[in-house]
Order: sequence, then C-alpha cells, then structure tokens
Amino acid sequence: MSTVPAKRPANRVLPPNLAQAGIVVGGFAVLLYLIEFADRLLPADLEMNGIIPRSVEGLDGIIWSPLLHGEWAHLIGNSVPLLVFAFLAMANGLGQWVAVTATIWLVSGIGVWLTSPDGTVTIGASGLCFGWLLFLLVRGLFNRSILQLGVAAVLLAYWGTTLLGVLPGDTGISWQGHLFGAVGGVLAAWFAAVADKPAVPGTFKA
Repeated sequence: MSTVPAKRPANRVLPPNLAQAGIVVGGFAVLLYLIEFADRLLPADLEMNGIIPRSVEGLDGIIWSPLLHGEWAHLIGNSVPLLVFAFLAMANGLGQWVAVTATIWLVSGIGVWLTSPDGTVTIGASGLCFGWLLFLLVRGLFNRSILQLGVAAVLLAYWGTTLLGVLPGDTGISWQGHLFGAVGGVLAAWFAAVADKPAVPGTFKA
C-alpha cells in the first residue's frame, strides 16, 4: 500500500477561513478610515505623529505611521492594494499573517527612521502594501509552489509598475518606506518558509 503526501498548508493561495480573513482585513481598512475621519473632524493633527527620522521622539511614529494618512486621496489610493494584498497574505492563517505584518511594519518603519531626510514626517500604509506584495511575489519561490508562483505572476502583471516606487522619485513620496517595506516582505516570506518547513522523516521537533 502506498501513501500520497498531503498538500502542504504552506502552499495555499487563499485563506483557510475566508470569512475571518475578510473580517480582519476589512476591519483594518475601516479602522484607517475612522482614524482619517477623526483627524479631519478634530483639530488633532494626527499626521504629525508619523516617523521623524533619527529623532528619539519620532520613534513611536514607527507604530503609528501606517495608521495615518495626509489626505483622503492618499488613503483611498492605498485601499484597494491593501485589501487585496492583506487578504491573500492570510493564506496560511491569521497567526502567520500577524507575524508577517509585524515584520513588515517594523522593518519598514525602522528603515524610514534611519534613512529618511531630516525635517520630514512619514505616514501612510504604503510600506505595508509593498511588504505584502513582495511577500506574495517571493513566497512561491521559497515554498516551491506552482500555485503561489501563478498568483505572483498575476499580481506582477497588474501591479508590477508599482514596484518602481522603491526608487527615488517624487519628493512628497517616501520611497524609503516602499523600499524597506519590500525588504520586510521578503524577510517575512523567508521566515514563514523556514517555519513551515516540514520535519525530516524519522526526527521529532522539540
């Protein structure tokens, strides 16, 4: 009698719980809109709580920056990529998605804090979007998954030109956030692949 290896969960392309993924990602998007609405309604100047480079008082901006946007157009422009990429990035469950998102969040924020020009305040979820996109583009290589590579090809065909945002360009756009978000996405994909690597037959994981 022969056995057929079960499909590795790491090779999934859609979240195992579609309803949960939709609620989490949709809830995160709603949170961003509520924060922007509050910023417009109240004289709070929340956008000033972003990342201030190489400043001790600007370190907490690493936490707040992805939640803040300078205007409605900025937030709306990030919304569709955020919903699509975040949803697909939950293919291996909520726990891994939280770890992937945290990695991107921190790598992007620290990179901005270290390299952005003096006198700037960086805000916006673009770094997360770039991180999730790169995570989706490279995870198939690490997992050796044809299905995931196929999804990556579709995303690359539609959003490929977006990757040019990692290069210096418009002075009002943080290419540093995009670049380090992308770096965080690649690191997250590698960490996830290592964590999902099956144990060698005949051995036990501690």
